[in-house]
Amino acid sequence: MVDLMHLGRAFLTLILALIAALVLAALLVRPPDTDERPHDVAIPADVDTLLGRLMAAGLAEHPGKSGVTALREASDALASRLALIRAARHSIDAQYYIWHADDSGTLMLGALLDAARRGVRVRLLLDDIGVSGMDDALAALDAQPNFEVRLFNPSMIRWAKLVSYAFDFSRMNRRMHNKALIADGAAAIVGGRNIGDEYFRVADSGFFIDLDVLATGAVVPETAAAFDRYWNSPSAIDVDEVLDRDVALDALRGRVERIRGRPESAGLRADPAISSARYIAGVLPLEWTDVQLVVDDPAKGRGEARRDQLLITRLAGILGRVEQGLDLVSAYFVPAGAGVAYLGGISGADRRVRVLTNAMTTTDVVIVHAGYAKYRRALLAAGVELHELKAGEFTTSGADVQVQPLGFSGASLHTKAFSIDRERIFIGSFNFDPRSALFNCEMGFLIESPAMAARMSDAFDTRMLQVSYRPVLTSEGQVVWNERLPDGSVRTYETEPGTNAWQRAMIGLLGMLPIEWLL
Repeated sequence: MVDLMHLGRAFLTLILALIAALVLAALLVRPPDTDERPHDVAIPADVDTLLGRLMAAGLAEHPGKSGVTALREASDALASRLALIRAARHSIDAQYYIWHADDSGTLMLGALLDAARRGVRVRLLLDDIGVSGMDDALAALDAQPNFEVRLFNPSMIRWAKLVSYAFDFSRMNRRMHNKALIADGAAAIVGGRNIGDEYFRVADSGFFIDLDVLATGAVVPETAAAFDRYWNSPSAIDVDEVLDRDVALDALRGRVERIRGRPESAGLRADPAISSARYIAGVLPLEWTDVQLVVDDPAKGRGEARRDQLLITRLAGILGRVEQGLDLVSAYFVPAGAGVAYLGGISGADRRVRVLTNAMTTTDVVIVHAGYAKYRRALLAAGVELHELKAGEFTTSGADVQVQPLGFSGASLHTKAFSIDRERIFIGSFNFDPRSALFNCEMGFLIESPAMAARMSDAFDTRMLQVSYRPVLTSEGQVVWNERLPDGSVRTYETEPGTNAWQRAMIGLLGMLPIEWLL
């Protein structure tokens, strides 16, 4: 009896200790209050800087317009970012969802550090989920003069960030998916690429096909103002409030110098084809046109945004004016029932809706593919034309992807773009899925450009059949996949190409889970 009493007391003590630990953890995951923090603003463009003079000259010739060019090639996308950072003299503002501590990520951090040393104010805003293993480097950079780092919706439990989801799921489930780099308030790069080797095709194995835009002119101050709203939002927490570290820069400096010393890194500085370098040299012809910044209010990161403050609301209005056709490229495409109805409503005798997304063999998020697969038949029945990027060796040319018969290389679609009526094109971070619509903060440019829009639509007319499987419905209502072979013939698959029975069963089971709202 005594032993049982002691066991009961020990068990009760253990339960109370666990409850106390949970309460303490719940308190720890809450970020600090930011109400008393000074409000920072972007440094406006100045003709005393080269980038400022270039923007002023462009606006003088094209009042109220924005100059844009697409960054299709992965190597150009990295080199152009580095070129803008090197050209900056007053400020650099950057916000990204993912920033890896690999070669390209380290080169970018090294370039930002060099800028801060020459007196440029650097503000770096990163989503906390996408900076694994970066705590030491970020703490060290934040301690440097002219360099500030903030984390969006950070976990206060650094040793296991996912633990924070157990106590603060509503906040932790909302991420900042934006991708933008602004130099001297006069030039910006916005699009779908995060910072990491796979986004710039530095990695030897897997890489992402993606698309960015280099912009100057009227849209850049708007982009800078949007950055300010995120930087000053309660969701953006100073690194020194999150990380209790005093770390030297020696390790980061050493790694930067080792990577810069490699022969392949020299091309990132010296290649005369770099878009930003050509723009800075005054030899890159930009297209001057109307560009709208479409961006979520950062209140979305706290679940406090009104419907009219959401990017999806503005996009719905934009898409609602489709007269000829919609060509959509979405790496993660989960339309849900409402999306099927909407896209089906656009599709008709005089209007085509065409979608390119990843196949099972190219997706990097299988559960998202499962979320798409369960709507495949309904989309086809509604008149939507589907294309699924197949595995192969790809070169990146934005939405105009080309295939070369060199075998599987791990290429995966990451582009988020759509062309409307061959007149307008949206390029940004927004995926056509519930997560982008409801939880993650997103941004992008809507560009009035028949040339850029037609380029994407032309790809659907020509090369898309070479690089993708096309699911279609048979007369019996069954889904089959057509593949255009190099000799022009068509091969038909009765099951999803490149998959086995176990994988198809797994996709079916995953599609039945009640988690679509999280995808």
